[in-house]
Amino acid sequence: QVQLVESGGGLVQAGGSLRLSCAASGRTFSSYMVGWFRQAPGKEREFVSDISRSGSGIDYADSVKGRFTISRDNAKNTVYLQMSSLKPEDTAIYYCAANSGYRTARASDYDYWGQGTQVTVSS
Repeated sequence: QVQLVESGGGLVQAGGSLRLSCAASGRTFSSYMVGWFRQAPGKEREFVSDISRSGSGIDYADSVKGRFTISRDNAKNTVYLQMSSLKPEDTAIYYCAANSGYRTARASDYDYWGQGTQVTVSS
């Protein structure tokens, strides 16, 4: 099993940056695909980005492409989401998730979830 803990959220002005971290327990973290999702109030959880086991395969939602960068450090059991040029519409709770199968943008395909970290972007 994998336990995930997100950190790095906070309040930032539009145009600012934040880096989220997703720290995982377990020695087999490198065998999991990891994704970031977000959920704004009154909206469904949506895909943000995912990264393959080695970090060589990456995908982004169109809404964050060019502004967000996902990366991972398997030696530290951590996945990062660098967020730049933040917009008020990026305000949401951000979750990281892991699955032992393939890279996917479907939340239902992920087996393990963190508790989430709040990101608030003021205009």
